This record gives sequence, structure tokens and C-alpha cells, in this order.
Amino acid sequence: MKRVRLGRSRVRVSGLGFGGAVIGNLYREVAEDTALAAVDAAWEAGVRYFDTAPHYGLGLAERRLGRALADRPRDSYALSTKVGRLLVPRPDAAGQRDHAAGFDVPADHVRQWDFSADGVRRSLEESLRRLGVDRVDVVLLHDPDDHWEQAVGEAYPVLHEWRDQGVVGAIGAGMNQWPMLERFVTETDIDAVMLAGRYTLLEQSASDTMLPECLRRGVSVLAAGVFNGGLLATDAQAPDAMYDYRPASRELRAKAERMREVCRAHGVSLPQAAIAFAAGHPAVAGVVLGMRSADEVVRNAELHARPVPRQLWADLVAAGLLRPDVTARDS
Repeated sequence: MKRVRLGRSRVRVSGLGFGGAVIGNLYREVAEDTALAAVDAAWEAGVRYFDTAPHYGLGLAERRLGRALADRPRDSYALSTKVGRLLVPRPDAAGQRDHAAGFDVPADHVRQWDFSADGVRRSLEESLRRLGVDRVDVVLLHDPDDHWEQAVGEAYPVLHEWRDQGVVGAIGAGMNQWPMLERFVTETDIDAVMLAGRYTLLEQSASDTMLPECLRRGVSVLAAGVFNGGLLATDAQAPDAMYDYRPASRELRAKAERMREVCRAHGVSLPQAAIAFAAGHPAVAGVVLGMRSADEVVRNAELHARPVPRQLWADLVAAGLLRPDVTARDS
């Protein structure tokens, strides 16, 4: 699988990346052997970029990913994790689950926002222990939506220092919104952003100014959430389809169904089109997908590898389903 360099760094990521949230029991529990098999299948498919975070299952995703990659040569893949949330033990939570945060895991820790210099140093140290590695290749500031001043004033200088010292290879930020990511792109010296859900078949808000700025400044985009939480993930709409972590509205479900019809006329599945659309932007270095089983990995890797006819995008525009000013190219 082709690898692309992140920004001006030496870190290279595969065009398809493995997103670790789902093996941290996002929405529902995933058996240990199923999670490890998913990572193994990703490796066999040529995936060489793996992303995780302390937030995902209160550290479960980091521990599982570390176990799954333990026997792989460390220089043969790129690994990223995130900082901004510390995991603080919660001894009074016996029997409680972490459902409020979207993960089906014991609520034995509580997440504590911390973008201070000491906080991000401590966060990375704890992540390295959970992962069982001595380094990660990429560190991302995770969801600093309400913490811009501390994130840019205290956390970012630490990441910059780590990169200068060779502790990490690349730095950036990951969010579910684009305006603040654009500020990081224009006001700091980062290598990459992880953009979740804001450049997809259903929403292209990041394409107006942020993605052009990334191209102008040589900042790579890691496109996550390309299925918008699930609505674009299947070729037969599920009755409980999610959009951005909430049940999809009737209007969005209807729009997704119309998109399916246009895709079928070209012999393309909706998830195939969703992957190809996000991957097609010249600022995008890779698409990061959450995959909870080996079967999902195999399916998504096959979809990622299949070309999509250019005429599909024109037909989606003609049907009023895609903005006419948004361009896409073959995956």
C-alpha cells in the first residue's frame, strides 16, 4: 500500500489507516481476540498507520493496539496517539460503565482535560506504557475545542520541542471541527491535522478555506470519520444508523439513500464512494477508518483499493447531492 509523508516530516503513513476507537469498545463491547484479529488483518492488508488515544475506552484501545503490534518491527509502521485528556483512577465506580462517553468499558477512570505542559508530558508517558513502546511517531492535540489558549500556549510548545529533539516525528491536532484546526494550520508549525467528519460525501465544510490552507502550507490531512459515524458505512441503510455520534435525522437518511441509488448506477457502493471521495482531495495523506473485526478490515481495504469512475461525482452534483464547487478525483 502506498505511503505518503506527513507534511515536511519524515513520517510516512499508508493511504489507509487503522483507527483505534472501535477496538476501545466504541458503542459496544468488542472481544479481545476479535480486536487483535482486526489489527492483524489490517497488517496483512498493507496498513502501516495505526492511530489511537487515551480517550478511546479509557486506555483499552492503546493497550490492545500495543499487544497486537508487539511482534511487528517498530520501524515498519507509523503509530500515533493523542494528548489533552489524562486518565485519573476512580475507585468508587465499581460496577459502573463508561456509556456516557460512548464506550462500553468499566468506568474505573475519569477523563481530565489537561493541555498544560506537564499534563501533555504525563499523558504521553502513560500512553507509551499502555502501548508498550518507547516512542510514537505522531502526537496530536485531541479535541482542544474549549482549550485553545492552553493548547496553543502550553501544549503545542512541548510538541514542537519533542519534534525538534527527535522524540516524535510529526505533530498536529485532531478534532471534529475545522475552524480551530485551520487556526493551528495558519498560526503554528504543525505537520498534520486529523479532520473527523467535516470532509465527507455529506459535509464538505472544511473545503472552503481549511483544506486550501493545508495545501498552501504543506500540512497533511488525515481524513477520519468519512462515514460520518455510520450513515455512509453500509450499502443497505441500518435502522439505527448514526450520524456524528447521534441517530441520523430523517433528512440525512433520505439523502444517503439517494446517494446510494446514484452510486449503484455506477456499480459503486456507498462506503466505497465515501472512502474515495475523502481520499481524493490533494491535501489528504490518508483515510483513517475504525474497524472492529477482521471482516470489516478486509472489506474496507478492498473498497479503498477500488477505483471510482469520475462520472459518479458529476452525477452526484447533477442530482443536487454534492456541492458543485467540490472536486474529487479517482482514489
